[in-house]
Amino acid sequence: MRKQIPTRQLPPQAEMYSAILNRDASYDGLFITAVRTTGIFCRPTCSARKPKPENVEFFPSVSEALFAGYRPCLRCRPMEQNGRTPEWLQPLLAQIEEDPSKRLRDNDLSSLGVDPGRVRRWFQQNHLMTFHAYQRARRLGSALEEIRGGKDVTSTAFDHGFDSLSGFNNAFARFSGTSPTQTKDRLLIHITRALTPIGPMIAAASEEALHLLEFTDRRMLETQLERLGKRTGGVLAPGTNSILEQTQRELEEYFDGHRTEFTVPLAPAATEFQETAWQALRAIPYGETKSYAEQALAIQRPTAVRAVARANGDNPIAIIVPCHRVVGSDGTLTGYGGGLHRKRFLLDLERRVAGKDVQLSML
Repeated sequence: MRKQIPTRQLPPQAEMYSAILNRDASYDGLFITAVRTTGIFCRPTCSARKPKPENVEFFPSVSEALFAGYRPCLRCRPMEQNGRTPEWLQPLLAQIEEDPSKRLRDNDLSSLGVDPGRVRRWFQQNHLMTFHAYQRARRLGSALEEIRGGKDVTSTAFDHGFDSLSGFNNAFARFSGTSPTQTKDRLLIHITRALTPIGPMIAAASEEALHLLEFTDRRMLETQLERLGKRTGGVLAPGTNSILEQTQRELEEYFDGHRTEFTVPLAPAATEFQETAWQALRAIPYGETKSYAEQALAIQRPTAVRAVARANGDNPIAIIVPCHRVVGSDGTLTGYGGGLHRKRFLLDLERRVAGKDVQLSML
């Protein structure tokens, strides 16, 4: 039988209204905006004309807005999971995955009935690169897999749509910083999006472990990706593997209230101190919180409270390495890279599932 989780607490009303005025994407999934004058409910990011405060009603979920008699907005489509690949784009992505060596240009997209500008904007927003840059990285990542598997460089180059070996070598050097043969023994790290109710995330993993899991709208994301490449010496390329699939599955179970511990193997790029601090984070029980001082004491560095806070801020694996479980010494919610509203959501979820229903919004 499916476990029934009590309704979660919403952020303060003034905070939610400010989020819809600013179309803040980091609040997608945290609440639904319903407009009394139109009978429609929307995402916080909807581009429709903003209602007056007195005409707005907020709900924790789509189902509660529906039961209250509101209907979904046709513009922002709040019934669809935030960050999910839209239907109009799915056939195009299927073509790429079926044959990563295929090179699609703007006129090819137009012939498929897809607006190249729309495709470009979606990829920039969701993958931090243009569609053509994504194609090139996907193609070169696929080529690297084949070379690592023993295929010769020349055959790989022509099989992946390159007109010459020199062109392939030059493209590969721009992609990975070195030649195909020199790259053969480097760690291959695949990057993909992981969908959650509180916004899409970027996940990066090798065949052995997860290295990064971060919200796509976090300002430090590009720095985290650069740091990952430098510290591991790996090559980062779009794609997926069994570790990324396991990560998505376990995240879904976590948000459904069916998982309190993650089993996906982790390998965050870390200094010795960071690794120690992050191990202490994973030791905080589900549904509970610790202060920074308590975390410092747990690693036998009681005077290193500020250093612990910095290490938590550098944590590259959100949710699974639960830096959201660390609060101020007086119990108040303090800094979180994904935003305090997400921190409130995660703690609220865990306390409700654990049967420790606490008004976190009042902290």
